[in-house]
Amino acid sequence: MPPSRTTTLAVVLAVLLVAAALLLGAVFGTVFFAVTVAYLLVPIHRRVQRLGLPPWWSSATTAALASLAVFVPVATGIYVLTERADRLLDALEGLPESLTLAFYEYTYTIEVGIVTDAALSYLTAFAVEVAVALPELALKLTLFGMLVFGLLLAHEDAERALLATIPATYHDIARSLSDRAGATLYAIYVLQAVTALATAVIALPVFFALGVPYPVTLAALAGLLQFIPIVGPSLVVGAVALYWASIGDVTGAILVVVVAGVLVAWLPDVVVRPRLSRRTADLPGSLYFVGFTGGLLTVGPIGIIAGPLIVALVVEAASLLADEHRGTQVSLLPEEWP
Repeated sequence: MPPSRTTTLAVVLAVLLVAAALLLGAVFGTVFFAVTVAYLLVPIHRRVQRLGLPPWWSSATTAALASLAVFVPVATGIYVLTERADRLLDALEGLPESLTLAFYEYTYTIEVGIVTDAALSYLTAFAVEVAVALPELALKLTLFGMLVFGLLLAHEDAERALLATIPATYHDIARSLSDRAGATLYAIYVLQAVTALATAVIALPVFFALGVPYPVTLAALAGLLQFIPIVGPSLVVGAVALYWASIGDVTGAILVVVVAGVLVAWLPDVVVRPRLSRRTADLPGSLYFVGFTGGLLTVGPIGIIAGPLIVALVVEAASLLADEHRGTQVSLLPEEWP
């Protein structure tokens, strides 16, 4: 029996998607990013439509807001990096080659110079790469905005087309996976972004009060590091404490660890994250870390989103399979018992 037209078209679509991913590899990350953002923006797009705007204008408005939300942090980060790069390099070069910690009769020497040299070489190479990539980055941001606009404008047709390739008996599975994907993307984009913003806002006055050098830059970096699971802003707190210890201010280092460690590295996760976590996928931190690191090491920056997303979908599929198995067992019990 020949396959149905729907099955044939679904196979053709899958093959073409694979071919497009191979041929358009240079912009695959931008396309993936735009698709996930557009998927998350659909509820906002619907709210904008309820204001009375036509579909074209509501899609354009939502896409413009999304593009602005991406452009502002990227532009601010590049500006701060280029503005503070020289001073940051001077501060790193001013660190001693080694740091000796003494505790009663025991001493331990930390080779700071090795870490400093690695950081200097990385920052120099990164600055050059950013300068070279600026035209390409501008082009990708433009592509991102156009893709988000197009996807929002035609998202209903795309949803109907995808559901048409799935038998009706499996629509509930598709909805469950869709809900899990939406909750995971919400956790990655919205929850992490708001927590990062709160971290930067809290870190700025804390760093000012503690006399930390370059408080604006380090506060922004602490917020950005919220996207790295488990460690996060504690990397900045630890680096500042190490800097104070390297110049002989052990009291300042301890003060940074205690005050900034609580207010910057711990407080946003306790206060902000629980208030926004109702709509998240409830993915354990260990699995999120696996997806984050695995995706980042496998496919690069896009893996920050793709890694946790695929882990969440695997967890959802396993949960659906377990529920199906339990349902089968329950349905067999009345027949097994006499």
